[in-house]
Amino acid sequence: MIFESRQDLDPSLKRSAEIMQGQIERFEVLLNDLLEISRYDAGAVRAELEIYDLNQVVRSSVASIDPLALKRGSAIEIQVPDGEVMAEFDSRRIERLLRNLLANAIEHGEGKPIQVAVGMNDAAVAVSVTDNGVGMTEAELARVFDRFWRADPARKRTSGGTGLGLAISLEDTLLHGGSLDVWAKPNAGSSFRLTLPKVQGGQITQSPLDLPSAAQAKPGPSEDR
Repeated sequence: MIFESRQDLDPSLKRSAEIMQGQIERFEVLLNDLLEISRYDAGAVRAELEIYDLNQVVRSSVASIDPLALKRGSAIEIQVPDGEVMAEFDSRRIERLLRNLLANAIEHGEGKPIQVAVGMNDAAVAVSVTDNGVGMTEAELARVFDRFWRADPARKRTSGGTGLGLAISLEDTLLHGGSLDVWAKPNAGSSFRLTLPKVQGGQITQSPLDLPSAAQAKPGPSEDR
């Protein structure tokens, strides 16, 4: 109520109302992320699987976060195959996962272009999100999916994230029987690659997309559930 009427307040109270609203919104995001992690820990998450066009889900994810990218000065470039890229997955969870990867790329991309690619082969589909920003060291790569961990703690003051986004993204990936891999190099950027089976229960022998350098890639955990 106070936030909605902030234009009627004097400048100092208006600023206080805006700060308070921001804190409330961050708390709500943190609470939702904590509840989601607790559901995964309790084994209470089930995927709502249907056949979707991955190209369409990628475009929707990019459109939802494009205002943030423009604000940070990063153009998002999309490269997708012609036609449809059909696979069986939970669209809500995969779109959330892609938004997390895109937000991470925007936060660490230093205003440089971000590349999003989609690929498919006989057994799998994949999406990669690549930025050209600060990158990560080998030590940072080893912890990239840890809960509440950030490569640069100073970014807590500017990022609206909770430190749980990549951890939840990994859980969403494993729920689908997929893999989430990451490559990074200091001052050269980072690339995250999501690979999913076309049909749930199917075996993935090779991802349709390559990471920038297989020799420097750190495979993310994968398992059958």
